[in-house]
This record gives sequence, structure tokens and C-alpha cells, in this order.
Amino acid sequence: MSDTSSKKLPKAQRRDQLLDTAMAIVREEGSDALTLGHLAERAGVSKPIPYEHFKTRSGLLIALYERIDSQQVTALTEAIGRTRRKLEDVSKVMSAAYMRCYADMGPELHAVSAALKGDEEMEAFYQRVLDGYVALYQEALAPYCDAPREALRQRCVGIIGAAEALSREMLRGALPEATAAATLSSLIVAWLSSRK
Repeated sequence: MSDTSSKKLPKAQRRDQLLDTAMAIVREEGSDALTLGHLAERAGVSKPIPYEHFKTRSGLLIALYERIDSQQVTALTEAIGRTRRKLEDVSKVMSAAYMRCYADMGPELHAVSAALKGDEEMEAFYQRVLDGYVALYQEALAPYCDAPREALRQRCVGIIGAAEALSREMLRGALPEATAAATLSSLIVAWLSSRK
């Protein structure tokens, strides 16, 4: 146990400690092992503390995914901001940032993502996250596509689906990170260059 386990911490710091411990549990034992009771035990705190922070297992999974998602969105937004304004350049940067996030987070991100599909609250949250990514991609890619807005949105849904599939292939070792990013980038360019 760390020094932060048993001593009194400010609420935000305790929440960070609990989320760090939750990520370690997912990494070492899988998402099925992530319960509020087990989290309390591993974090070295009393059982009520995780309940105060997350209320339910669903609340814990959502908080964990929000943390991961926030890091990914920040990395993507910063990368786009530093990129030349050409479709090929933007698609490369977006694709590389997406794959880098999954490579950095490892299989834990997909494990938490899969666990979010367990009940109605988590399904609704996960759909909001996906909708957010579609909107982010749509906004970033709109200057490079003259397709109608709805057609661009539909293409962005496909891009996110392709990104998820490619990142899974990468994490299982079937595809190098650079190849996954290059494949996604080529799909973005092809789909946005099409006028239909």
C-alpha cells in the first residue's frame, strides 16, 4: 500500500488515488475484478470511501472511462492544433494520436469500454462518449470535406468504428501501431475525398 492509502486526503486527491488503484486492478486482474469492495481493499481504505466517491460499480467504471477519455481528447485536440491545414496531415495526426492513446493505455481501455456495456446507465454513458467523438471528428474534418453535414457525420461514425477495430488489432499484436495509424489515416482520406 502507498503512503496515501491510510492517511486522510483531500477529496480530489483521494478520488485520483482510487482511480489509479482501479486502473491497476483492471490491468492486473481484469475489469470483472473491479468492484467497490475490492477497490477499497487494494487502496487500503475503508469500504464506505469508494461508495462515497462513485456510489456504484457503474459509477466507478464511468469515472474511470471519463478520466481515460479526457486524456485522449486533450491529446487529440492538441495534436490537431499543431497540424498544417491539409486533410492528409490532419488525418495522419488524428490517427496517430488515437493509436498512441490506446498503446499508452493498453488493453485496459478496451476492458473498461467492454465493461461499460453492462447496464442501461453505462450504455447511455458510452453512447454519449461515442457521440462526442463523432462530433469532435466531424468538427475537425469539416473543412476538408464538401459532403453534406449528415453524410460527414455518418462517415465519422464509420471512422470511429474503424479506429476501434484497428486499435483492437494493434493491442492483440496483429498490427504494428504505425500500420494501424496509417490504415486509419488512409481510410479518413478516402472517405472524405468521396463526394457521395
